[in-house]
Amino acid sequence: MTRYDQESKHCSTKVEIVKVNSKNIIDKIGMLKWLWITVVFVILDQVTKQWAEHSLIKFRPVELMSNLNLYLAHNEGAAFSFLSEADGWQRWFFTVIAIVVSTALIYWMKTLKPHEKSSAIGLAFILSGAIGNVIDRILFGHVIDFIQFYYQADSCLPGFSYHSLMQTGHCIWPAFNVADSAISVGATILIYLAIKEAYQDWKAKRQHVS
Repeated sequence: MTRYDQESKHCSTKVEIVKVNSKNIIDKIGMLKWLWITVVFVILDQVTKQWAEHSLIKFRPVELMSNLNLYLAHNEGAAFSFLSEADGWQRWFFTVIAIVVSTALIYWMKTLKPHEKSSAIGLAFILSGAIGNVIDRILFGHVIDFIQFYYQADSCLPGFSYHSLMQTGHCIWPAFNVADSAISVGATILIYLAIKEAYQDWKAKRQHVS
């Protein structure tokens, strides 16, 4: 065997060892490998919030497109400004809840099986939203919102608030951010999976009865 052959064999052995070690690491972390989604959306959330904070004027809407505004607002409460008028204790209350929920989500992801990839992705999205908003609460005492959806109507759907602007009525959804959107995406994925599983169970029971 020539020296070149020996070096090639040695390199191939090293590559195989690296592959085996990488596979072992991936197997150990399991579905936590999808936490990269969480990292990406936490960064995106924080970058866009700081852009909004330095580029927009609070409570002054900037039309982005039809039915969609950029609208800077600070929310000291939970969703839909729940408890936003409290005297400050809600900051740490919601922070503790978010940390507990985030810990539970990470543990849930860790217990998922390899075939439950979609569940892991959904949980990763929800986790990114929880972390993104809790960072705001810890650093600033409020959550930075900057996206506002609205439509023109005389009466509003649940969740929308009615505002009279220029003699016309507008139904406005509470301002939100990338973290809120990530939570919505993750929740939608999990709800879809739950409905799909329930339907499959129902279908299997019908076939068994038949």
